[in-house]
Amino acid sequence: MTPRPVSIRPARESDLPALVALANHYIEQTNALFTTELQTVEGRRSWFEGYGTGRYRLLVAEDETGLLGCTYSSRYRPTPAFDTTVETSIYLQPHCHGAGLGARLYAALFDILRMEEVHLAVAGVAQPNPASNALHRKCGFEEVGTFREYARKRGVWISSTWFQKLIVTTTA
Repeated sequence: MTPRPVSIRPARESDLPALVALANHYIEQTNALFTTELQTVEGRRSWFEGYGTGRYRLLVAEDETGLLGCTYSSRYRPTPAFDTTVETSIYLQPHCHGAGLGARLYAALFDILRMEEVHLAVAGVAQPNPASNALHRKCGFEEVGTFREYARKRGVWISSTWFQKLIVTTTA
């Protein structure tokens, strides 16, 4: 069987329903998203509008079957001292794990971020999640520490391991 071609591109507003469905999967089935309330397209619209140009990007991977995953870079903290630090996130459809798509999505995001004034990317991974830990290490992140039992969802304490990756800017 020949693999289907996968396209990685900036998200469009028409992707919002599929992005919401993907987020809702992670809200319902995992601890990867700490929110407990399911999302709606209208409720996620302002989140979506925060991406586009500059440091804050939202990319999707798709094939002819639809959206396969997404990655994005968000503001880390709302003070100017952190302007060149972004927090990255990545989510894949369950059937896409382990096929290299996460690494391809992150590579596309980092290619863009190298053209922006970004110094550091950070990512928090809810534990346990050996696949996501491995993906972040494969993509050049280094582990910097774990917050133990710092969130609670569905009555369960969640720990989160944080990773960082220096972004080498290619602009002059």
